Amino acid sequence: MSGQSLLVPGELSPARSVPGNIRRPEYVGKPAPTPYTGPEVQTAETIEAMRIAGRIAAQAMEEAAKLIAPGVTTDELDKVAHEYMCDHGAYPSTLGYRGYPKSLCSSVNEVICHGIPDSTVLRDGDIVNLDVTAYIGGVHGDNNATYLCGDADEESRLLVERTREALNRAIKAVKPGRQINVIGRVIESYAKRFGYGVVRDFTGHGINSSFHSGLIIPHYDSPHATTVIEPGMTFTIEPMLTLGTHDYDMWDDGWTVVTKDRKRTAQFEHTLAVTDSGADILTLP
Repeated sequence: MSGQSLLVPGELSPARSVPGNIRRPEYVGKPAPTPYTGPEVQTAETIEAMRIAGRIAAQAMEEAAKLIAPGVTTDELDKVAHEYMCDHGAYPSTLGYRGYPKSLCSSVNEVICHGIPDSTVLRDGDIVNLDVTAYIGGVHGDNNATYLCGDADEESRLLVERTREALNRAIKAVKPGRQINVIGRVIESYAKRFGYGVVRDFTGHGINSSFHSGLIIPHYDSPHATTVIEPGMTFTIEPMLTLGTHDYDMWDDGWTVVTKDRKRTAQFEHTLAVTDSGADILTLP
């Protein structure tokens, strides 16, 4: 693995503004969202609205990813995604969610998730995960992917490639009538082939008009994840695989989660709607 130094917190830029005509999620300006009490199965109209939100989130992520290169700051990536979402009438869902200060999450190298974009400069050989969620039409669309910055080493490249494949395999396992834990079973069994850790405490989640509905999608084979998958359910799958332990530490910012052994980690995510025969990916550009 790359011998680069570990990450340290950078400096935050001022908060970015969102045009006043763009609808805000209900949690903006509050310490926490109102708990979701609606159904996990959504109407066809809600799912089509989520497809619009998902497409904007996917395209915003693509635009930000085009900038990934040595010498670019993670804050510059945040600016691109923020402006893309606002230009397309969407609110960046993470901005103001439980006080989160930015419009995407940028998780570099040993950061598992929720890295805050700041003055951190990307280096040749880094891997960087971008997690982008858009809110428009009263619903959210959430996706992420891990990208190579410059000339990443083979171990890192394979980790990224295999984490993407873990997500693809998990999506194919989604079928009505199966229990939610089939998703984690597929991910964990695949990751074990390569000796990767599977992060347990950060999961996929139900999503709709609520950013996180309360439905939990573990990425390991949890005996507790017995909810039966039904057509119309909408949720994310977002496996986080590591080169070492799945244990983690959190920075003092209360958001940035890093592997306890500081080895690298990758993640991929899509928002899905369950169909009569499988899963429909809503976060395609």
